[in-house]
Amino acid sequence: MNNHFAGQSFLKEIDFTPAELTYLIDFALHLKALKVQHIPHPYLQGKNIALLFEKTSTRTRSAFTVAANDLGAHPEFLGQNDIQLGRKESVGDTGKVLGSMFDGIEFRGFDQATVETLAQTSGVPVWNGLTDDWHPTQMIADFMTLKAHFGHLAGLTLTYVGDGRNNMANSLLVTSAMLGVNIHIGAPKDLQPADAVVKIAKDYAATSGSDILITADPKQAVAGADALYTDVWVSMGEQVDYGNRIKALLPFQINADLVAGTGKTGTIIMHCLPALHDHQTELGAKLGTQFALPAFEVTDDVFNSEQAVVFEEAANRMPAIKAIMAATLGELFIPDSLFA
Repeated sequence: MNNHFAGQSFLKEIDFTPAELTYLIDFALHLKALKVQHIPHPYLQGKNIALLFEKTSTRTRSAFTVAANDLGAHPEFLGQNDIQLGRKESVGDTGKVLGSMFDGIEFRGFDQATVETLAQTSGVPVWNGLTDDWHPTQMIADFMTLKAHFGHLAGLTLTYVGDGRNNMANSLLVTSAMLGVNIHIGAPKDLQPADAVVKIAKDYAATSGSDILITADPKQAVAGADALYTDVWVSMGEQVDYGNRIKALLPFQINADLVAGTGKTGTIIMHCLPALHDHQTELGAKLGTQFALPAFEVTDDVFNSEQAVVFEEAANRMPAIKAIMAATLGELFIPDSLFA
């Protein structure tokens, strides 16, 4: 019986060791290959999975649904209007009820405390599909993408530019440090990661050898980057002055000049999506017209360039989530020697 993952929740990256994260990345790559070869892998045959969504979702919901079906499990979507999460019934009580009926629970929402409480009270594995603090399932997909592209992780340099305090910046900073990937965060001073998150990363980097650079200089941030990563400039539910945010982050836009600033020809472009790279969305058109900008965090030419791997990265959400669910809920045999 697997004693590393069995029954464990995945609420933030540091719930697992660097070796365990590496296993999940490699297992996800393996499950992706099995699907391509049409080889069945029903590790969760007959299990029932609750999918709790306070925030809307395209990739996370789709990935959990398809992954559950591929694994032989039955997913049940419970949206914000379907259950009383925290409104008429406490999160703790909800966790106990759902845990008595479901074998695993996914939660995507705002407060990290909500997913932590569900894990404490439900008695079943709980998986964080995104909170305001962390986005751990995205990390398995992102580092899968990096490993598939470069063949290794340790020693790569990943640069994230934009809002350096959001869940993506937190997760990329800590996960890179755990896995020996050099991580640069380029963001204005008031949008740089919190000291507590930086400390977590530095503690891991002391062992892994990862170099950490946090800077308000976009050129310094991107120099030597093997991968450039960005995210939307305003997170879901965040109340800010768009004009001020855009003005602050425009120097960190991933455009042709910033890509050239890496000094490398093989740099890949990453984004967790959705992206405001053109006016083909209501929000992109509205903001683009208001602020006279064709794009925001990434320009359309870069987003659609051969260097961009954003849609491969999006597709990898599914095998990544499949690996996480199978490892924590399936009765897999995983040799202890992998974690020695």
